[in-house]
Amino acid sequence: MTSTNALQLVEPIVSTQWLADHLGSDGLVVLDATVLLVQNPAGGSSWLSGYDQYLVAGHVPGAVFADILEVFSDPRGSFGFAKPSAAQFEAAAASVGVDNNTTVVVYDTAVGQWASRIWWLFRAFGYDNVAVLDGGLAKWNDEERPLEFGHLEPRSASFTAAERPELWADKAYVESVVAGTEDAALVCASPRTDFTGETSPRSRAGHIPGSVNVPAGRLIDRESNAYLDGATLHERFAPVAGSGHRIVTYCGGGIAAASAALALTLLGERDVAVYDGSLNEWAADAEAPLETAAV
Repeated sequence: MTSTNALQLVEPIVSTQWLADHLGSDGLVVLDATVLLVQNPAGGSSWLSGYDQYLVAGHVPGAVFADILEVFSDPRGSFGFAKPSAAQFEAAAASVGVDNNTTVVVYDTAVGQWASRIWWLFRAFGYDNVAVLDGGLAKWNDEERPLEFGHLEPRSASFTAAERPELWADKAYVESVVAGTEDAALVCASPRTDFTGETSPRSRAGHIPGSVNVPAGRLIDRESNAYLDGATLHERFAPVAGSGHRIVTYCGGGIAAASAALALTLLGERDVAVYDGSLNEWAADAEAPLETAAV
């Protein structure tokens, strides 16, 4: 499903210059999808909505805050950041002023993984006129572009979803890939030490057997915070790109996996799915195999 009246996007990412040139355009909605990782006083860490940062530290002028923790996820899911139902997503999209004739640009203050998750959700619910701001707010700020502060009330909207279940992989499908009865490549977008099992926030460490590791953080240029050029991305994904096989991305909770899915889409891969439960679901099953090995 694609809008007919809105400004049409031709790529899944847009530059900061493109956004600056089009701010204020009819039908354009900009979303700040920031989520923060905070350290708990008693030890460990937890996810926190970036809404307060959006209010106080500033956001792209006209941007509406999109809450992935509570609104763009199913709070009743067995694991964090569970994909919402179609009805939940319709309500979430409408709550930030997006209808089926909207151009959506989404960003975050990290390396694009939260924005990519929102982008993937829109695609999975049938809407393509959405792009991630390449470089996010970090690049916008580095270029000394204007900021706005405080809450921005979204416009009234109604959104109709059209599900694309092929953009998701569930645990049973991944089990089939591991068993060799389904022909697909598995890409783990978690950090290298999580992949090897040296570190893990879960009770069981490691990666799904047969996976290759392409950390989401290594898809981004460290200086510009933007996605790497096509040749370098292709090098990162060399074990799976252009193979003709379906590619399933995963991570801890399906967030970094969306950034990997975006990068693969930039490379022209069209048969890509995200394992929504990712390692949070897989590692919770004591019978599900995990490998811990150096890369």
